[in-house]
This record gives sequence, C-alpha cells and structure tokens, in this order.
Amino acid sequence: MTRKLWFQVGVGILLSLIIIKFFVEVNWLFEPVFIIIKTIFIPLLIGGVLFYITVPLQTFLEKYKFPRWSSILVIMLLLSTVIYVAFTIVGPPIGEQVTLLFRNIPSIVSEIELITLQLIEQVGDLPNWAKDEINKATESIKSFSVGFGKTAVQFSQSVISGTFQGLLIAILSPFFLVFMLKDHEKFKPAVTRVFSGEVKEWIEKTLKDIDEVLRLYIQGQLFISFLLATMLYFGYLIMGLNFPLLLAVFAFFMNIIPFIGPWIAFIPALIIGLIQDPIMVVWVSLITLAANQIDANLITPQIMGKTLNIHPLTIITILLAAGKIAGFFGILLAVPAYAVGKVIVTNIYERRQEIKTAANKTV
Repeated sequence: MTRKLWFQVGVGILLSLIIIKFFVEVNWLFEPVFIIIKTIFIPLLIGGVLFYITVPLQTFLEKYKFPRWSSILVIMLLLSTVIYVAFTIVGPPIGEQVTLLFRNIPSIVSEIELITLQLIEQVGDLPNWAKDEINKATESIKSFSVGFGKTAVQFSQSVISGTFQGLLIAILSPFFLVFMLKDHEKFKPAVTRVFSGEVKEWIEKTLKDIDEVLRLYIQGQLFISFLLATMLYFGYLIMGLNFPLLLAVFAFFMNIIPFIGPWIAFIPALIIGLIQDPIMVVWVSLITLAANQIDANLITPQIMGKTLNIHPLTIITILLAAGKIAGFFGILLAVPAYAVGKVIVTNIYERRQEIKTAANKTV
C-alpha cells in the first residue's frame, strides 16, 4: 500500500498540514525569517518579472556578439529610459486624475445614492425587504468608496514619498534583475550538480518546463494586458469618459489576472460612466465587450495558445480561494503558482510511468 500514489500523496498532504500548523503555533520562532522574506519578496518578484521581460533582448544582443555585461548595461539603460519617460510623460496626468478622483469620491457616492433614489421612484413602491437591501447596498458602496480612497491615498503616500520600503524596493529590484541576467544559466547546474543519471535528467527537464511556463505566462499576460489597456484607453478617450488614462492603467494591472481581471477593471469604468451620463454605461459596456472579444478570440489564442492548459473554471476557483487566503498578492500569484505545481506533478507522473514501463520490460 505504501507504494500507491494516493497513499504517498495523502501522506505528503498530511505532513504539509502538520508543518504549517507547527509554523503557525511557533511563529515567534520564525518571525525574523518571515520579516526577511516579506522584505525581499516584492523586490524579488519585480526583479523576476523584469527578468522574463528583458531576457529575450539579452539573448538577441548576445546573438550579435554583445558581451554579457554590455547586454546588461543596455537593458538597464533602456529600462531607466522607459521609467523616466513613464514618470515624466504619463506620471503627471495620472497623478492629476488620481487627485481629482479622490476629491470627487464624496460627490460620486452622493450621485450613486441619488441615482438609487431616482430608480426607486421610477420603479414605484417596492417591498420593504427590497428597500432594505438597496439601502444596505448603498451603504456598502459608500463604505467601500471611502475605505478604498483612504487605502489608495495611504498607499500612494507610502510609495511616492520615498519610505524605507519603497527605497528598498527601488534598490533591491534592479539588484536582483542584474544578477538574474548575469547568472541565470548557472541556476540549473547549481541545483542538479548533486544528482546524477536519470534523476539529474528528470530535474533538468522539470526546471526547463517550469522556466518555459513562467516565461510564456509572464511575457504573454503582460503583453495581452498592455494591448487591452491601450484599446480601452482610446475607446474611453473617444467616447469622452472621465479619467480615461487612470482607468486604462487600472485595467492593465487587473487584466494580468486571467478571466476575473477584465470584469474587475470594468466595474469602476461602469460606475464613472453611470455618474457622468447614463448613456455612457452603454458605450462603456460596448467598448469593454469589444476589447474582451478581440482579446478572447484573436490576441490570447495567438500569444498564449495552450501554455497553461487549465480549464477556466479551475482558474476562477483558484483565484477565489487565493484571494480569500492571501488577498491581492494571492490572486496575482495563484495562476502561475498553480501552473508550476501542475508542471511538477505532471513530470512526477511521467517519471513514475517511465519507471513502471522499464520495470515491466525487465520482468
């Protein structure tokens, strides 16, 4: 029985739960480790994303006989230029729109309440339970808007004002990126050098598959998000919607999240359109629907293909669970983490099948 896969998986899950319970109960012992991990997590994540974005350029440069440090220097100069252009050209209008939005949050909430009351008057007398639900929804929207505004202001102040965490991110992210670009070929040999034979080949294949999945996912998802945000920006701009650049930037970051992201990005655009002019709701819906249809039928199949090969229902379940457990970062990392786990499990299964086939041939 101990050789059965279900038994081994069950024991593995049980041991994992015991280890997690042990960590939770004695978290004071590991608190310094958690502080270090939390400190370097965001810079390491940013450095990793930038690495997968820039490594194709490094490969291209080195193909034309650029030395390693020269290619890294070119990449860092290009990134610095992009960041400078973003801050000097895109940054000021975004800052103005953010400030204007925060100033208008009380009036936006008031407009929502007014629209709700007008709808009630037009529909006629509603049951008391319906009125209670509408009032609760209005209060929830009001609380959410005020809370979101305060959180966003605090976050903006903590990042823009140059706090210690922001400074640490600004220093460590390029540091991680430089060393990833410099030594990324050394990672696989460093992991596999203690192994030999078929085990070493299996680990090399697994690491290669993980690298490929992460590369295709990050590059593809960011490019898709950029195209969607660009389409939405010009659509909002043409229709005259308020805060078009801010909504497009928000859509860019939300569209990184598969399936759920576009709908999250749609909500604030819908609310702003409703407050600005009810007819805007129709145009916002049409533009969002058109952009998402172009993405679903033309862009994503061509760029992502079957990279993840994960059913949409599975992705939605993973995102909901990850959001409940770890918040926004959980949602952001859930799909690539699941894809990596799926690669590992698939490679383990294939390895076991190879071993069984070899054993049957021997017998």
